[in-house]
Formats: sequence, C-alpha cells, structure tokens
Amino acid sequence: MRLLGKTIFITAAGQGIGRASAEACIREGARVIATDRDAALLAGLDADCHALDVMDADASAALAAKLPDLDGLFNCAGFVANGTILDLTEKEWDFSFDLNVKAMMRTCRVFVPGMLRQAEKTGTASVLNMASMASSIKGFVNRTTYGASKAAVIGLTKGIAADFVKTGLRCNAICPGTVDTPSLRGRIAAAADPVQAEKDFIARQPMGRLAVTDDITPMVVFLLADESRFVTGQACLVDGGVTI
Repeated sequence: MRLLGKTIFITAAGQGIGRASAEACIREGARVIATDRDAALLAGLDADCHALDVMDADASAALAAKLPDLDGLFNCAGFVANGTILDLTEKEWDFSFDLNVKAMMRTCRVFVPGMLRQAEKTGTASVLNMASMASSIKGFVNRTTYGASKAAVIGLTKGIAADFVKTGLRCNAICPGTVDTPSLRGRIAAAADPVQAEKDFIARQPMGRLAVTDDITPMVVFLLADESRFVTGQACLVDGGVTI
C-alpha cells in the first residue's frame, strides 16, 4: 500500500492512462479524487468523482477550494493534434496549448499552495504532469503542435521543481511512448487507412508492440509515492525503447 493515507487528484480520469492511474492509486491505498469533463466516464471508480473541464479556470479554483490539501496531483488531461506546421491552424495551435499547457498551469496554481502545506507537514508532496516522448525529447512526423505543447509541459515541470525544491514539493513529468488507449484508437480510426495507421504506430516502437496502460501506471505510482522523494524536475520516459 504505497499510497496509503495519501490524497491524490487526477484529471482526465475517465479513460485511458488517467483511469488506469486512478485504479492503480486506489489499489495502493490512496484516496483518489477523480475528475473528467465527461462525468459518465467516471462510473465504477471507487473514488471521489467530480465533473471538471480543466479549461474552465473558475471551476478548477472552485473545486480546489472545497477539497483537502493534496499529497499528489496528476495532470493527465491533454489533446493530440495531427499535422505538420503547414497543416496546422492557429485555432488548433491555441487549443492545444490551452489544454495541454495553460490548463495544467492553472491546475497547479490552485493546488500547489495546499500541497506546500502538506509537504510542510509530511516532508513531501508530488506534482506529476503528462508530457510525452514527442516533445523536446524527440520530434515525430505530424506532431509539430503536440510536440511543442509537450515540450512546454516539460519546461513548466522543471520550473515548478526548481522553485520549490527546498520545500519537499516535487514536480516531474511522465513521457509515455505510444499507448493503446481510446484516444489512440480514435486517431487510428480517423486515418485514411486505419489498418496501415495501426501498423505504423506499432512499427515506431522497437519492442514491436504498443504500450498498454499497465505499462505506464507503475511509473505514475512511483512518482506519486514517497519512494521517489529524491526525484524532481525529471522528464521520465516510459517509451519502449524509442529514444535509446
């Protein structure tokens, strides 16, 4: 029970990595506060569930004001934009940065004060941000907007880590490879040739398969747990060898 007694807040907990992470944290003894824009997706979670659109700054602040101080925060919400710089529109660019970066910044800003109080009491608290191997770490075809936004997430993470390194509040980013989630399945289905699209996603993974959410959640639990108390400011790859 590596998270016993801890209160963990997770965004986009309705499906994919977010839901799998919520379930993993619950198994490790945490009280999980699970949020998603679509509250129906939270059905069946043994958690304190709330509808939350992380793009709504007032809603995030109002929810934070009602909750206890957190031991852990996992900012999982995000969007994958497809295309080169010649394909993207400014509207799509702005949406990607608003969801992938600005919403994350706002969530951190409303919860960090309480997390600092918690770190003062217990010696540690942990912010975990969803980044990607497609970021400042590595460029990928048709991921210009997404990669730029996730590079910004890594910069945000390192800034928070540096600001609070002496307080016990840690901040890290997790950078997954290609994970078999409903989001990925939607992108595959939207491709001109879905069969080839799936083959292409698999081909870029040296292990020869897509990740499943259970490949990612052990790192999530580790970075939220006290055993990672000497880890901060890191972009932690779980990429199946893509960036060897």
